Amino acid sequence: MTDKPEIYVSTDIEADGPIPGVHSMLSFGSAAYWADKTLVSTFTANLETLPGAVAHPKTMEWWKRQPKAWEAARTDLQSPEQAMQKYLAWLKALPGTPVFVGYPAAYDFMFVYWYLIRFTGESPFSHSALDIKTLAMALLKIPYRKATKKRMPKPWFDAQLPHTHRALDDAIEQGALFCNMLAESKVGAQRRSQR
Repeated sequence: MTDKPEIYVSTDIEADGPIPGVHSMLSFGSAAYWADKTLVSTFTANLETLPGAVAHPKTMEWWKRQPKAWEAARTDLQSPEQAMQKYLAWLKALPGTPVFVGYPAAYDFMFVYWYLIRFTGESPFSHSALDIKTLAMALLKIPYRKATKKRMPKPWFDAQLPHTHRALDDAIEQGALFCNMLAESKVGAQRRSQR
C-alpha cells in the first residue's frame, strides 16, 4: 500500500470495435483530477491500428456519422508500443495513486488495461476501475440500467465541457462529472452522520 492520496484518472477511449486485440483502440485520453475537481494533468494519444486486427462493421457505421471525431482520432498517429510506454511514465509521475474512472468503466478499462499489459507488462491501476454509472445508481437510488446521463441532475454537469467523442474532451468532461458526484456523495454522508 502507498501513502499517496488517490488521484482520479478519468479516461475515455475510441476504438474500431467492441473488444481489444481483435479490434484496435484508435485514441484515448486521460484527465487526472484530485477529488476537489482540480485538474492536475492530461494525456492523450492517437494510435496506429494493431497488426492483423480488423474494424467492426457496426462500429464503422457509427464512425461514418462522426466525421470530425474520426478525423481527430486519425491524426498524429503513434505506435501502440510508443504511446503506452509514454502513458505508463505519465501515470507513474502523477502525484497520487492512480484510480481509473470511466463511463462505462468496463469498456474503457478493458482496452486500456489490455494495451498496458500487452505493451508495457504492467498496469498502475492494478485490476480495478471505478464506474461513474455505478456511482450514479448509488446516489440516485435507482436501478443500474436507469442510471443514464439523461436521468442525472443538471448540477452534476459542467455546461462548458462538451461531449465531442474526442477522447481527451470526453475524459475531461466525465472527470468533472465524477468529481461533482463525489462531492454530492460527501454531502449526503455528512447529512447522514448528523442524524
